[in-house]
Amino acid sequence: MTWRGSATAKDRVFACLPYLLPLLSVLPFGAYLFRQFPVLALILLPLQPLLAIYSIPFASLIIFFVLFLGVVRNEKISHFIRFNTMQALLIDIALFLCTMALQILTPALGTGLVGQTLFNVVFLGTLAACAYSVVQSVIGR
Repeated sequence: MTWRGSATAKDRVFACLPYLLPLLSVLPFGAYLFRQFPVLALILLPLQPLLAIYSIPFASLIIFFVLFLGVVRNEKISHFIRFNTMQALLIDIALFLCTMALQILTPALGTGLVGQTLFNVVFLGTLAACAYSVVQSVIGR
């Protein structure tokens, strides 16, 4: 993304923040992993203040629209931040679609091995996508 200009350190930090939205949205999918490996719950400790805000009804939808209308559509904000915000929103949309699909499939699959595997795949896939994106943002790519 060097053709749009280089990213400053401040831009890199602000580009990482939108990835908290999909991370907070994917936490219910990790319930099986958190139950099997309680040590993984340590990743929830820094997110506790955000989880309190996120528990408000329709908070995720409000945050989604604030990020889309206030950041992505704002030409005054650097392209690097807008790109990463849009990418985080797309991960969140994909996660929402997975949520809808798994709500339909869960009664048929149950909470057996297949159901738990699907939930774990969605959780670990989203966690990996967000971690990769944050690392690339910190590097400045």
